[in-house]
Amino acid sequence: MVRARLTVEATVAAGAVAAWVATAHTAYNLHRLRTPPAHPPTVAERVSILVPARDEAARIGPCIEALLASQGLRDVEVLVLDDASSDGTADVVYLAAQGDPRLRILDGTSDGVPDGWLGKTWACHRLAHAATGSVLVFVDADVVLAPHGVAASIALLRRTGLDLVSPYPRQEADGALPRLVQPLLQWSWATLLPLGLAESSPRESLVAANGQLLVVDAHAYAVSGGHDAVRGEVLDDVALLRAVKRSGGCGVVADGTHVATCRMYDDAGALVEGYTKSLWSAFGSPAGAVAAVGLLSWLYVVPPLAAIAGPTPRARAWGATGYAAGVTGRVLVARRTGGRIVPDVAAHPVSVAVFGALVAESWRRHRAGTATWRGRTLPAGR
Repeated sequence: MVRARLTVEATVAAGAVAAWVATAHTAYNLHRLRTPPAHPPTVAERVSILVPARDEAARIGPCIEALLASQGLRDVEVLVLDDASSDGTADVVYLAAQGDPRLRILDGTSDGVPDGWLGKTWACHRLAHAATGSVLVFVDADVVLAPHGVAASIALLRRTGLDLVSPYPRQEADGALPRLVQPLLQWSWATLLPLGLAESSPRESLVAANGQLLVVDAHAYAVSGGHDAVRGEVLDDVALLRAVKRSGGCGVVADGTHVATCRMYDDAGALVEGYTKSLWSAFGSPAGAVAAVGLLSWLYVVPPLAAIAGPTPRARAWGATGYAAGVTGRVLVARRTGGRIVPDVAAHPVSVAVFGALVAESWRRHRAGTATWRGRTLPAGR
């Protein structure tokens, strides 16, 4: 019994120390995180803004209006691919554009998705093929950019000499489940990814990107193979950055808090569908998923449980210390990215536990071939 209690104490203490190390890394990452300039210079080169859209009538209007109101762009085209929408997405786009000649809609209703492709990768491939700019700006239909957002993102790309930058939009979330899960997006890479090394290293494992807003040099995109090289990837944004790295380029995630906002999911059902379609691929294999969820649980779920029900005062004290580490990291990220702090960060252990459940459900649906997205069934896996 004494040995078991000592083992629990040691496990909780090690997790608490590791959680504080991770939080210190969060603080360092946020300090060196690249940020688009607030007052970017005018962009002289031709810019292609590319928007894939499937059944986005309820949200694409503000996106298009904001893109066409972008400032600091001398030469810009906005291409929207209507991917066989059944809700009048194209009509909403036309209404939002009000005849602006810079916007063009590509018809994606006449041909299906070819074998080996996913819907979004095929849409992005077609958009890029039709684009004429020297820089490509991929924007999801649920993203609303600030007037300086596009110019600032391109300025960051050119100023750093990178081939791809992904300014992470400020995430808007309402409802219990979105508020639990969505803040983990920025927190995960801010805590676990060494951003400096990710930017300079050719290692494909050191990447983070967000297809909500992704800016890439057109030549680097072509050399990498573009979306043709990632045609079957559900996490096409991360896969595209890996393709850029394989071709000798470099890129990194950036702070897009002040250049764009995004409301990914309106309710819990949409969030579950969105996460379960792709989480299975985030860790490479079931063993990788188990290892990742196990590590996160050790650092951020075990300590608060020990703080409440630890077998010894020392175990409970270490548990409280570990819980404080996780909450502190969430506070740092929320302050930097415009997220909610009180009371949301206090539920960090619950957020991690829910994330683990979503990973498990994603693998279940992937294996069963029941994962869907935008009305399309995704390919089953082993």
